[in-house]
Parts: sequence; structure tokens; C-alpha cells
Amino acid sequence: MAGLAFAHTPLRCRLRLAGRSLLAVLWLGVWAASAHAQWLSGPNRDWREAEVPPPPPLRQDGLVPFVVSVNSQLRFGVDPASVTLGPDGVIRYVIVAQSASGTLNAWYEGLRCATAQVKTYAHWNPGPPGQWRANPSAQWRDLGGEFASRPAVALARNGFCDGPTPNGQPADMLRALRVGQPER
Repeated sequence: MAGLAFAHTPLRCRLRLAGRSLLAVLWLGVWAASAHAQWLSGPNRDWREAEVPPPPPLRQDGLVPFVVSVNSQLRFGVDPASVTLGPDGVIRYVIVAQSASGTLNAWYEGLRCATAQVKTYAHWNPGPPGQWRANPSAQWRDLGGEFASRPAVALARNGFCDGPTPNGQPADMLRALRVGQPER
């Protein structure tokens, strides 16, 4: 009897392996169908980026300050006049960063709350003459990704986005951003 049971073991092993393989294939099929359905109904399905307006003139007065990191040596502000909400759902704005020595950096970005992505359209070149320099290889980057803009993450979390949607109109976004600021 012991010999007879042993003779059937390879068949049992093969059946068990076939059963596990079938389960794995079924699980993979369900996962793929779910991912495909999410892509079809997700925020990228029919979305097209609207024509991007050129960056507005750089302003250093009247910036709305915000904190990127408590350890940052830079002071950050967003130009309230530059904040727009496009028909494509992209929030576009100019960020200005200044060091204690007065060195100035600025960039023109777009933030897409629906996908938690940011795109840098242009950087300020202090010159002379000072001018915007377009980013010819501008690509949408995940806010949580390796090359994300930390200032964009701070803006998204502190007033510009309400989860996957823009936080109202630009005035609402700026109001929410200001609320988090300590009185000076």
C-alpha cells in the first residue's frame, strides 16, 4: 500500500501545481481587468492639456508666503496674480524662492490635483536681462516621485488641492494657503 500511495504522489503534485497556476492566472486576469477599467474611467481617459499661457511678468511684491520645510534656508512665496485655474483643471502659478543672501529663483509650474502631478514650464533666468526660460522637455511628474517639486507638494497640501480636485477658484486656494500662515 505504501508503494501505491507513493506512485500517485507525482500526479497529486502536478494537480496541485496546475491548480495554483490556474488561480494565479485568474488573479492576474482580474487585476488586469481592474487596472484597465480604472484607466478607462480614470482622470487621464479623455484629458488634454489646454494651451499653456506664457509665464506672467515676475513679481516679488505681494507674494503669499508658504512653508516647504521647516529646515529650508529659503523663503518661498507664490505670486497671487499668477494663480490661474485652466479649463483643463490645471492650476498654474509662479513660485519665488529667495535665500538670506538675496539670491532669487523662480519657476512657472502647473499642478494637476486629479493625478497628483506637477509640470515645470519655465525657470526665471536672472540675466541680465532677466527673463523666463522655457523648459523644452517639460513632463508631468508625480508629486511623490523622485524628481517632484517640494514647493508644489506644499501648495497642493496647504490650499491648492482638495484631494483630487482643485480647491475652488484661485481666490479660494490663496485664502486656504494664507490661513495656514502664522501672523507676522
